[in-house]
Amino acid sequence: MVLSSLSMEPGSVLAMGELARLANGSPSRLSNVVKRCEARGWIVRRPDRDDGRVTVAELTDEGRAVVEAAAPGHVEAVRHYVVEPLTPAQQRSLAAAGRRIETVLDQDCPPRGRPGDA
Repeated sequence: MVLSSLSMEPGSVLAMGELARLANGSPSRLSNVVKRCEARGWIVRRPDRDDGRVTVAELTDEGRAVVEAAAPGHVEAVRHYVVEPLTPAQQRSLAAAGRRIETVLDQDCPPRGRPGDA
């Protein structure tokens, strides 16, 4: 989730606090995850260029390669465990629910499209 979140951001950079929120984890847990990713060369941490008090995580080229390599397997797993077990009617209901959620997010969220962004 951490690598995926970074890969979808412009410049592949996020503040550690925002990354913790997106990963649905505590800052200390995220710090441990990022430390392991740094050891593998997938992420680097650095001060934010605009606000040196903030630490950001940045996806490296090696980290992007990991995300891209995982994508096909991820899609297959979602199909196998989420889509295929549903009947066609259930799939339509799931799609309709997703569209409704997207509409509410588009209406209620700040420009970046994520709750809590200022």
